[in-house]
Order: sequence, then structure tokens, then C-alpha cells
Amino acid sequence: MREAIKEAEDKMKKALVSLDKEFARLRTGRATTSLLDGVRVDYYGTLTPIDQIASVSTPDSRTITIQPWDRKAFSVVEKAILKSDLGLTPVNDGKIIRIGIPPLTEDRRKDLAKVAKKYTEEAKVAVRNVRRDANEVLKKLKSDKKISEDEQHKGQEEIQKLTDAYVAKTDAALAKKEKEIMEI
Repeated sequence: MREAIKEAEDKMKKALVSLDKEFARLRTGRATTSLLDGVRVDYYGTLTPIDQIASVSTPDSRTITIQPWDRKAFSVVEKAILKSDLGLTPVNDGKIIRIGIPPLTEDRRKDLAKVAKKYTEEAKVAVRNVRRDANEVLKKLKSDKKISEDEQHKGQEEIQKLTDAYVAKTDAALAKKEKEIMEI
């Protein structure tokens, strides 16, 4: 029973980590290298993350710089960023690629807040699915007579407390992200 509860908690943690990764990719008007995490470059026939073929940095809060290690990679990096759904325009001066992060419009901020809510809801569904699976494990243990009915109920209560805690954490993460998105 302890093992089932521990496994449920690990899976709930993974749902929260996944939510954080999704939030990192959301553009908030501030430059961050994680904006480019989802962008893949066709580098010699292989889709490669930008940070594996170039150094990516943020010299200030409104600029991302990319310095490919291979001269031939400049144009493919530029094309990949233009093709991405980030809405960013890279500027290539032959030595470095600069991406200016424009301030977000009010409508775009509201759209991003909606996307953040969607990601949060997906994380909550994942947490609830973990709860359901863990409760199924407890029911199976009881039907196999490995635990008593009282132990099953105690286990379900613990799993419910975990679920409530992780749902609260996703809500807190959403509130923080919304504040960041709406900040001008």
C-alpha cells in the first residue's frame, strides 16, 4: 500500500514538472532561452534543438542571442525560428542572430493566460488520473486480501490529500504565471 501511494506521489510530481516545462515555453514579454526549447533545426538532415548547435543567451530582458558554432547553421536556425509559432523575427548579422522580444499586446496577454489555464487543466486531469489509478491498486490489494478495508480507506484518504495538495500547487503555479503574463 505504501508503495502504491509513493508511486502516485511520484507521478503527481511529474505532472507538475511537465506543467512547469509548458509554462517555460509561454512567451511573457521577457526574454528567456527556454522560449526556443521547442524549436528544432534541420541540421544535416536531423531535427536538432537549437541549444545543441549554438550557444543561446539573453544579454538583456528583451533580447535573445544565438551564436551557431557552424557558419552553415545560421540560415537554418533563422528559418526554424521564423517557421515556429512563436511570432519572433530573428536578425542575422553574420556573426550572431539576435531576436528582439516585442512587448505583448493586451489581447495577446489574454490569449496566453487562456493557454496557461489550458495547460493547468491538463495537469489537474493528469493528477486526477493518477489518483484514480492508485485507488484501483488499493481496491485490487483489498480484493486479493493483502490489506483490510480500513487500510484501503486510509490509503484512499492519503491519496486524496496528495491529490488536493498537487491540484493546489498547479493553481499556485497558474496564478504566478498569469501574474507574470499580465505584467507590463
